[in-house]
Amino acid sequence: MKGKEITTLEQVNAIKCSPDRKFFSAEHDEIESGATTDIYFIRTLEILSHLGLSDTEVVGEVFGRRSGIVAGVEEVKNLLKGKPIEVWSLPEGASFERKEVIMRIKGPYCEFGAFETVLLGMLASSSGWATAAREVKEAAGDKPVICFGARHVHPAVAPVMERAALIGGADGASCILAAKMAGREPQGTVPHAVFLIIGDTLETAKAYHQLMPPEAKRIMLVDTFKDEAEESLRLARELKDALDGIRLDTPSERGGVTPDLVREVRFRLDAEGFNNVGIFVSGGLSPERIKLLSEAGASAFGVGSYISAASPIDMTMDLKMVDGKPVAKRGRLPGLSVTERLSRIL
Repeated sequence: MKGKEITTLEQVNAIKCSPDRKFFSAEHDEIESGATTDIYFIRTLEILSHLGLSDTEVVGEVFGRRSGIVAGVEEVKNLLKGKPIEVWSLPEGASFERKEVIMRIKGPYCEFGAFETVLLGMLASSSGWATAAREVKEAAGDKPVICFGARHVHPAVAPVMERAALIGGADGASCILAAKMAGREPQGTVPHAVFLIIGDTLETAKAYHQLMPPEAKRIMLVDTFKDEAEESLRLARELKDALDGIRLDTPSERGGVTPDLVREVRFRLDAEGFNNVGIFVSGGLSPERIKLLSEAGASAFGVGSYISAASPIDMTMDLKMVDGKPVAKRGRLPGLSVTERLSRIL
């Protein structure tokens, strides 16, 4: 769907989706045109236009129904840029309380009203992901957290999710596009597949060390074939100071990564003088598990589903001023909310 913004039912009726369309995610121009909004906003514009009220000046306020970390502001800014409106917002990465105003928009209703669905969705999903990332980062403290969640979401939103995780406090992202858009380099080594194909953990580690650039961390999985402690020592003895760390990703079928396993691997590495070798842990991590594994000796964490599966933070936009007069639906207080935390972004 290319062209100008959708403001009439006639335009909606004219939208045709090709049966040959490859992917079902919205393209940028479809988002910008309003094709992903709810139909009731277009019906609203039809009615207001008929009554000569579509350009009524209003002020809308956005708030979340639970506390969290705000993200998605930059996308909303880009969506509304160039319109004759004013926008104030909390900065990305800021914390907010339940029902606290995180964004305020002022201008003719016809300029932004139909995009309510779109901007709320941008804020809701990204803020949910950022909040989950903040929770795991707080659990990890000063130890690195890398977002591994791209495989758990649709690829169209994977970069959005991992960018939000970085805003929330994650130290890195494995998704190539997400990292690049954040001005960083993607992080991650190799999966179990390469070990299974080569057939030996040490041979795989040696090939990685020989072929990968110096800036690529030498952190190797050690749970593919043998006892994790045994494999860790094999790699450490061969690669010595070149080995940055080992990665534990023991599957649930074998009990997963436990604090006792981390303690044993840490003890055996230290006993042979390999104190420099870190223990990177991944696989079904939550803030509670991160705290336990960190106390046991884990030095870094790869977190996927806890971030990617985070519930969106339900966002609501209320009109609080219409033609300069305070308004509100029943149960809400009319007029602008008192806040000194918003800064103008448009």
